[in-house]
Amino acid sequence: MAARLPSWAWVTGLTAGATAAVIVLAVQADHAPHPTAATVRPSASASASTHPTAKPKAPAEPVLPDESGSGRRIVYSLGEKRVWLVDATGKPSRTFTVWPGTVDPRPGRYSITLRTQSLKGSDGVEIEHIMYFTKAEGVNIAFSNALDGASPPPANGKKLGGIRLHKEDGAALWSFGDQGTRVTVVS
Repeated sequence: MAARLPSWAWVTGLTAGATAAVIVLAVQADHAPHPTAATVRPSASASASTHPTAKPKAPAEPVLPDESGSGRRIVYSLGEKRVWLVDATGKPSRTFTVWPGTVDPRPGRYSITLRTQSLKGSDGVEIEHIMYFTKAEGVNIAFSNALDGASPPPANGKKLGGIRLHKEDGAALWSFGDQGTRVTVVS
């Protein structure tokens, strides 16, 4: 009669064998070639039009309105809610969008009449780079930017003439326009 092994010996033997098998498989996997990302290839039936041929075009720079005059000036388009800074040669050096107030100036030609470094706006927001150029409906119309760079809060029925700019655009406008700089407002 054959000697019988205790059950713990069988369990120990099986565990040792399984551990050895896992180690062998792990070593083989470590030395095996690793798969790379799958390459997508079009099918033979794919049409040539599905292949990209060119990079998408960047949106075109907004065009300076024709009726904006000539020479060095600030151009404000009511319809586009946009300002252009135009150099002495008549070429725009910068353009940017704005947040108009609730009272718009009439289309026409103006000039910067007063510059104020900073104050509290009629909407209660601390503003800077204030450049006044006209009045409409008894309200001063001026370019400015909020000190914190935020857009203006809702007007809640108030008459506001501030044309708010992004902070970096306000600094650029301030550097560009002195008292007397021409402002052309177009529809």
